[in-house]
Amino acid sequence: MNLVIVESPAKAKTIEGYLGKDYIVKSSYGHVRDLPTKGLSVDLENHFKPDYVVMPDKKKVITELKKLSKDADIVWLATDEDREGEAISWHLFEALGLKENKTKRIVFHEITKPAILKAIENPRTIDKNLVDAQQARRVLDRIVGFELSPVLWKKVKPSLSAGRVQSVTVRLIVEREKEIGAFNAEPYYRVKAVFEAEGKSFSADLNKRLKSDEEVNAFLKTCSGAEFSVESVDKKPGKKTPSAPFTTSTLQQEAARKLGNSVAQTMRLAQSLYEAGKITYMRTDSVNLSGTAIEGATAEILGQYGEDYLNPRKYATKTANAQEAHEAIRPTYFNEKIGSSDPREQKLYELIWKRAIASQMSDAKLMRTTIKIGAAGLTEKFEVKGEIITFEGFLKVYLEGTDDEQDEESNDNLPNVAEGDQLNQIGLEATQKFTQHPPRYSEASLVKKLEELGIGRPSTYAPTISTVQKRGYVVKEDRDGQSRDYKVFSLDGSDVKQETKTENTGVERNKLFPTDIGVVVNDFLQEHFSSILDYHFTASVEEEFDHISRGELVWTNMLAKFYKPFHDTVEDTLENSERATGERILGTDPKTGKPVVARLGRYGPMVQIGDVSDEEKPQFAKLREGQSIQTINYEEAMELFKLPRNLGEWEGNEVIASAGRFGPFVRYDGGFYNLGDLDPLEVTMDQAIEVIKKKKEEALKAIIHVFDHDPEIKILKGRYGPYMAVGKDNYKLPKTEDPEALTLEKCLEIMNTSSPTNKGKKRKTSKK
Repeated sequence: MNLVIVESPAKAKTIEGYLGKDYIVKSSYGHVRDLPTKGLSVDLENHFKPDYVVMPDKKKVITELKKLSKDADIVWLATDEDREGEAISWHLFEALGLKENKTKRIVFHEITKPAILKAIENPRTIDKNLVDAQQARRVLDRIVGFELSPVLWKKVKPSLSAGRVQSVTVRLIVEREKEIGAFNAEPYYRVKAVFEAEGKSFSADLNKRLKSDEEVNAFLKTCSGAEFSVESVDKKPGKKTPSAPFTTSTLQQEAARKLGNSVAQTMRLAQSLYEAGKITYMRTDSVNLSGTAIEGATAEILGQYGEDYLNPRKYATKTANAQEAHEAIRPTYFNEKIGSSDPREQKLYELIWKRAIASQMSDAKLMRTTIKIGAAGLTEKFEVKGEIITFEGFLKVYLEGTDDEQDEESNDNLPNVAEGDQLNQIGLEATQKFTQHPPRYSEASLVKKLEELGIGRPSTYAPTISTVQKRGYVVKEDRDGQSRDYKVFSLDGSDVKQETKTENTGVERNKLFPTDIGVVVNDFLQEHFSSILDYHFTASVEEEFDHISRGELVWTNMLAKFYKPFHDTVEDTLENSERATGERILGTDPKTGKPVVARLGRYGPMVQIGDVSDEEKPQFAKLREGQSIQTINYEEAMELFKLPRNLGEWEGNEVIASAGRFGPFVRYDGGFYNLGDLDPLEVTMDQAIEVIKKKKEEALKAIIHVFDHDPEIKILKGRYGPYMAVGKDNYKLPKTEDPEALTLEKCLEIMNTSSPTNKGKKRKTSKK
């Protein structure tokens, strides 16, 4: 009997169909051993020896695999072909106590019958160099996280954590936000003219930006009565060449542009397609296609489009230190147009299919035309550019998306004019535009930047971007723009007419923004651990992992070189650095004469009046949603101190409006009532009473039973079914009990024999 161990159940199911009855295929469900979550678990004095343990949720898996491996003649370790997969095979070998003479390692980059059978025919041993490269990454990241996180707890805020690649990623986003904050938009004018030739109108742009209102006025007046003619018509043949097949990074970028996927979504869908045998391995930085793949693509192109559309190519990987010689991401069979019944998977499959097929197709042929238009006395020229496709080539199948906003429009409907032709100018308009700040990162453009800098590898992009968001250092969100006035000058006969229009500017969709905590942590690490956040250092660490994977560097030597200076910096920072709060002085409180400060506090961003060293206790106010200590101004800060607001008295009790951890609320008669979208600074007494009444009505509807002798005990309807409330404690009701028939004695018995369901939650929350 042969036991084949793969990483996922879906992969196991696919492979089991290709191998005969002599093979049992089982899944390890990913990693089976890791460093324990508590403690460093790395012996710093003994060559950084890691203390691996079987993960708690994998103990049953290991027990089952151990039993099967003892009865197997050969155990085939068939985990993924990258470093992570190699490490999983090694951990399985160790955890299962396998013997070398009964263990074979096989790899394949596609799950097809020929690939699996070929792998079985060509087994190898576990590549310890690849394992060591993965160990080096895991141990280095554990050391950095373990030693750096306590520094952040003490010097910034409790419960924070740091990571080597994650911290550099946050730095990129923080630096971009600071560039945007320092950017001043400069106005300029874009001039567009409308001309007529042989009864057909067309527009052309001035080949120069005008800077001021005066310059625009003077230019438009010069154009009044000017006789325009065609100065040149330049026609040049051109071509467009297809992009290489997808790597992990380019797939993530293109799926974001064309399908709106997050990086993590793309990887989940691609994993599913790979495990079903529909595409090749999805973690790769290679653009290479195998001979078999090129043959498959060639047959499909000839059958579908004809010989003119065929141009087989081999692409060279440009990424420095590309990991392992994988193939690009491509369909396993080019003649299969359907990859999945799941619509999201199918869309991604189509994208992969089109990109791979297009890479083997002919260039598109174009005719590019530029018409220049001038007039006597004008040094500037108007230009109109156009492009006509004379042969579609690969464009019949696929056109790559772009992150850049297109400033120039491509025109395929140009007028049929010749040099010297007179033109009738029928419209002239100068529109005020503004220079644009550098764009904020989307997940896809961040992946592109990380790849350019050599930070991370195909397997790390998605988890890194997810981690910085989970830790609260970065948020991905939409932000509404602001209205902005702009001027438009137009020529009306011989007069220049001016009007003011309004546009919405600065709209952001699915962009990454640093949080206040992200900015403060980044600035602190930048000041004290600049080498860790250095882009070149992070990229050079990746190169060292590559050297380890090729057997050119001993992994423990690499860690030894890194650890001492890093540890010394940790000790020095704990001892000698000030607490980091990102403090900004906004002004002075007119009542007390004390400074008004925006800063990061123990429980998050806030503003305060006064100092803790003052005799009088400082006043504190939490920032509201959408506010930041980086941008809040004095007036906005002073508004926050108007909370809590006493709205007056209703039915003998005060109604207080305020804002808290869970949003705006009113406090009334010992109860708290959520205000939803109402602003606590503007909410009226009538609105507050309406909220209180509505919530009380809802509370009454939720009551199943109240006991006259003990009104503290109530049987209530909850979102998960009936439960018992005793004061502030909630108790689960036994399924055998009818909530409406419960007696007071039975309720007291439940209370005495079980624990409140909400106590544990409170404890967990307080630890965070």
